[in-house]
Amino acid sequence: MTELFRRLQRTPQGALSVAILLLLAFACILGPAIAPQDPEHIDFLGRFRPPGVLDWLGADQLGRDVLSRLLVGARTTIPLALAATLLGTLTGAVVGTLSAYLGGRWDEAIMRTIDAVMAVPGLLLALLIAAALGKSSGNAMLAVAIAFAPGMARVTRSVALTVRRQDYVSAAIARGERGHWIVLREMLPNVIAPVVIETTIRVAFAVMVFATLSFLGLGAQPPASEWGLMVAEARPFLHQAPWMLIAPGAAIALTAIGFNLLGDGLRDALNPRDER
Repeated sequence: MTELFRRLQRTPQGALSVAILLLLAFACILGPAIAPQDPEHIDFLGRFRPPGVLDWLGADQLGRDVLSRLLVGARTTIPLALAATLLGTLTGAVVGTLSAYLGGRWDEAIMRTIDAVMAVPGLLLALLIAAALGKSSGNAMLAVAIAFAPGMARVTRSVALTVRRQDYVSAAIARGERGHWIVLREMLPNVIAPVVIETTIRVAFAVMVFATLSFLGLGAQPPASEWGLMVAEARPFLHQAPWMLIAPGAAIALTAIGFNLLGDGLRDALNPRDER
């Protein structure tokens, strides 16, 4: 793990991603403690106050401090996106590895089902699931996880097909090990590297999809300070107070960039022979 971190730090995109993600982690952990004001404090006299000494990133339509809401909202947006990605990744990885292990008609049936689900665009699928489950952050997280699982299953299966032909898997089958033991203990740990890279990239999409669901009213509900919801609330006042939209939009973009750079850095770090 230490050697992997050193390799990651040696690449420009890896070093930049670590810096961005440390900043985001700092906001998630200490956001409410370092917020300069109460994010729910309403000050009608300070409505649409521009960025300045009193409000570093300005105030919104209710006079609430945008910076404070942004810091507190990080604790909602980023952890839920991470949880959705990890849940979708775990489900997809198990299904893909199981499909590669079973092979034959089972593999064909599972993959054709995955193909049918993937025919629906991921964002549309997440919207349909979130609308069916109801409006809440938890349901939005579950919708994103379900939307991500089919893609991860296909990625994992492509790697697991190679692992399935390895001698240690054949030896486990010859010993009479149970199928679930072979999938979880022999095959799944050996497909982890490409899955980790794909997961870090998908976190960026999860942040944007989760923010989109909140923007459309299917995720976090007022008065939450989730970033997508902040963008939705700022839209009617774009010309009057653009900082209300710029701040959460920039936070979403920075998070997506950080995880995308981390995926690129991990790809290079896990393949040291490709280094130049």
